Amino acid sequence: MSTTADNDSTPGLGKAARLRLLDRFRTRQSATSASEAPVRPTAPAATQVPDQFCRFERHPAYERMLVSHSAAERFGVQSPFFRVHEAVAGATTTIGARQYLNFSSYNYLGLNGHPRVNQAAQRAIERYGTSPSASRLVAGERPVQRQLEQALADFYGVDDCIAFVSGHATNVSVIATLFGTRDLILHDALIHNSVLEGAKLSGAHRRSFPHNDWQWVDALLGQLRGQFERVLIVVEGLYSMDGDGPDLPRFVELKQRHKAFLMVDDAHALGVLGATGRGSAEHWGINPRDVDIWMGTLSKTLASCGGYVAGSTPLVELLKFNAPGFVYSVGLSPALAAAALEALHILQEEPQRVSRLQAVGKEFLQLARARGIDTGLSEGHAITPAIVGSSLKAARLSNALFDRGINAQPIIYPAVEEKAARIRFFLCALHEPQQLQATVNALADLI
Repeated sequence: MSTTADNDSTPGLGKAARLRLLDRFRTRQSATSASEAPVRPTAPAATQVPDQFCRFERHPAYERMLVSHSAAERFGVQSPFFRVHEAVAGATTTIGARQYLNFSSYNYLGLNGHPRVNQAAQRAIERYGTSPSASRLVAGERPVQRQLEQALADFYGVDDCIAFVSGHATNVSVIATLFGTRDLILHDALIHNSVLEGAKLSGAHRRSFPHNDWQWVDALLGQLRGQFERVLIVVEGLYSMDGDGPDLPRFVELKQRHKAFLMVDDAHALGVLGATGRGSAEHWGINPRDVDIWMGTLSKTLASCGGYVAGSTPLVELLKFNAPGFVYSVGLSPALAAAALEALHILQEEPQRVSRLQAVGKEFLQLARARGIDTGLSEGHAITPAIVGSSLKAARLSNALFDRGINAQPIIYPAVEEKAARIRFFLCALHEPQQLQATVNALADLI
């Protein structure tokens, strides 16, 4: 294989310089080859390797899972997970040919299954097929992909946007791309797993701070800011487990004072917070450009699948050419992009859906509190937990609600602390008052 150093026509280099460059290249190649050479183990021999190191059924995580399942069976608790939905899951759903009130879907504005959204996806399939087949860097763009990104950027009030095929992978890839071993990542104690995985992969120093405690962050940065190159602060606009949010103006002020980056995961806030559903910036009345990284997902309000980051042009360009989850991953399916774009159009055309959802969220919270249900930190937006204090109780309660025609999932350890195990209720703009009242009555009776 030839290299630039082999080519006598290399501009700006004499023959002697080219030879020296070639020698250095070959030396590096030899060193790399030597470092990658297989190491010959001295012990133990293959016959001495324990089964847990070569069989998945002996993997510690699998064995722990079996113990958990066995305990559930011993207490007569059926698994409430992986139930099969046989129709669009909105305010109601169909499971096993029976209709249930549904509180386990992120279909906040009821746009999943909307005729216009379906038609947009169908038109995209007819024109582009079902898959872009490769990375957008390699296979090229489809117009609808960029149309979605620019529409999201405009909706947020920032320069540009980049869409990924997975919300979880968005956080993992973006954080790991932008930050490294000389940096510090500060994240809320209740932050989503995707942020934690991205922070781990980055190799940056990490610290969690008490939930929504901007003063703790301020004090820590006052002590440590000078020890790191870049600092990232990560919060969620609306926390998916508890239904509350941070004092975002405070975080904006301290990130500016300490010269840090601020990332807001607005996955559950888009379409939910703000008078017109523009999310955390509108809810708090801040300039959206004061937040460095807006992250969101397409699978909730926007009735599709995938994730995105919106922000400045340099941020988006940097990610387009460097984020592994974009560069080395297939691009967003045109059908999914078209569905999300149409859902965004409907959101803008029908702001009454947002106000309706906000009314439903407040009503459900008020009804639950009136019946003495522990709703934790919920602020009555679109997420309200019913905290019951143990994983076993949460699983039993979910099954009992299911028997009464109500589908609401338990959140158990390790997703939350054991003492914070709960039933989590996602509200939808299509839920009716009588459905909310019937659900709260059943929940209170069973508790």
